[in-house]
Amino acid sequence: MPREKFLILSMLTLLLVLSLSGIHPYDRITWLMEVAPVLIALPVMAATYRRFPLTTLLYVLIFIHALILIAGGTYTYAHVPLGFWIQDLLSLNRNPYDKIGHFMQGFVPFLVTREILLRTYLTSRRMAAFLSLCVAMAISAWYELIEWWAALAMGQGADEFLGTQGDQWDTQSDMFFAFIGATTALLLLSRLHDRLMDHMNRGETV
Repeated sequence: MPREKFLILSMLTLLLVLSLSGIHPYDRITWLMEVAPVLIALPVMAATYRRFPLTTLLYVLIFIHALILIAGGTYTYAHVPLGFWIQDLLSLNRNPYDKIGHFMQGFVPFLVTREILLRTYLTSRRMAAFLSLCVAMAISAWYELIEWWAALAMGQGADEFLGTQGDQWDTQSDMFFAFIGATTALLLLSRLHDRLMDHMNRGETV
């Protein structure tokens, strides 16, 4: 399938899933807050596609990340069925789906930042890796601040958005999982990412 048709199909699929998820979510306000990154990212990517298209690898990962966010918004992170399945499989004391979300919160922003830096500003891959890790952790920290502000503003109404499930160290573990995600992306995908960006720099779409 040609790249543009694949991306259009992916976006239409994402819009369909997003629309369906908003029909009867577990909690309407929580759904809106959880899917807000998707609502922001889709128009931005559409607006910048001609001027600065990303590698197909990034579009695929953003698509997967968006699905994870939408599922978390639909059920709330503490009630996602996949999380309950993992909880039973690993005999955990809580639904761990939110940790998948925070892992991706480090994984995907790391690669997005790395691609932007290496294709526009930097030539040093070590510096790009360091700065990309810093950006991923900054995003994670800001998200935790947003959760704190939501808790202050909404009181008990923010419980589903926070998804702490009684864990007093939830904030710290969320950020740690984001760090693991960013580090995993660095170690597993850097070489592939470099090859794909080389193709993009030669004017090839990959």
